[in-house]
Amino acid sequence: MVDVTEEEMDNPTFKRDTVLSDVHLHCPNKRHLMVRLNAVGQPVFLSYFKLIWNTEDSASEKHVREATTEREHQYRSGDELCDKDRNNLKKERELNSEGVEALLDDDGDLEVVRRPRSASDLEAEDLLRDRVYPVILMKAKEDAFEDEEQECTCSDVVKIEHTMATPLEDVGKQVWRAAFLLADYILFIRDTFRCCSVLELGGGTGIASIIMGTVAKRVYCTDVGEDLLAMCEQNVALNKHLMEPGRGEVKVKELDWLKDEFCTDPEAPYSWSDEEIADLHDHCTVIMAADVFYDDDLTDALFRTLYRITHNLRNSCTVYLALEKRLNFTLRHMDVTCEAYSHFRNTLHDLENLQDRKMKYTVEPIKLDFCQFLIYERIEQL
Repeated sequence: MVDVTEEEMDNPTFKRDTVLSDVHLHCPNKRHLMVRLNAVGQPVFLSYFKLIWNTEDSASEKHVREATTEREHQYRSGDELCDKDRNNLKKERELNSEGVEALLDDDGDLEVVRRPRSASDLEAEDLLRDRVYPVILMKAKEDAFEDEEQECTCSDVVKIEHTMATPLEDVGKQVWRAAFLLADYILFIRDTFRCCSVLELGGGTGIASIIMGTVAKRVYCTDVGEDLLAMCEQNVALNKHLMEPGRGEVKVKELDWLKDEFCTDPEAPYSWSDEEIADLHDHCTVIMAADVFYDDDLTDALFRTLYRITHNLRNSCTVYLALEKRLNFTLRHMDVTCEAYSHFRNTLHDLENLQDRKMKYTVEPIKLDFCQFLIYERIEQL
């Protein structure tokens, strides 16, 4: 629960240690109290995710360097100095350069300049970052979007509808950090994906596919569940302003890993046509997935689907997998373990060692020292 004072009820601020899934908003001063509910009764929110680097620019060294500099100065971890500390340190250096050994306060006491322990310990006005105000979607959808569309049409903002918390079967409706990490990497090597046809497995809210759609020719964003796919399709529509004219097509499709075939039922809203299946098999060269390894059975099903699809592709393919290594205490081990991650690694190892005359899978880790283009907390477990 986020606790705010009465004056701040209408301006709740997310700090660095705020976990999206744990945020519940209570804003009694709002004119409308009822948020819009999705088909299964979950409150739906709209978040703006600002790109640090303008996606319309080319991936030149100059822009990468500028993005890195801006990130280092404005969005570093908790060791960042606040304005007061920075000014004191500047005064101390100026005085020391004139021969004064230490900085003293008005009473003659030694004034020690300390870094704050974490950004969450600072007041909001001291944070060297933009405030993040969650936008609540009201029941009247048109009214909710009227102001936001006017304020936020720039090409460096991604708008995503999502829920804050869900049961396990609906986790795709939340926004997860590994999707941000994958989006960072897409933007970092964006020239690699130009004119590519891409398949995303377990696309969820669609943020990774939307970012990929800014550079790729065609993206098939897939998942299961009509309600989730409708949310994903809505997000694609909200971010049309990011797509290059005549390019960047994102198609939302159903793909169930527990089934051996594509959904081709013409009555199903997100089914595949024969032409789309043929296009995927003939032109897909990139497959990606983010934060889909949390259940052992689904992990097995995903790798079976991955094996089946890659065997039907005409061209060689690169698969990008991003995940967060989650630590959990288990009664079976009576210890903190990463069972889902361990099962993923074992299954990945089996795929790499698979003896197949037609296909050979090579696994390579990607170093996480690439630039950060979206504003989020990049943790060591990613």
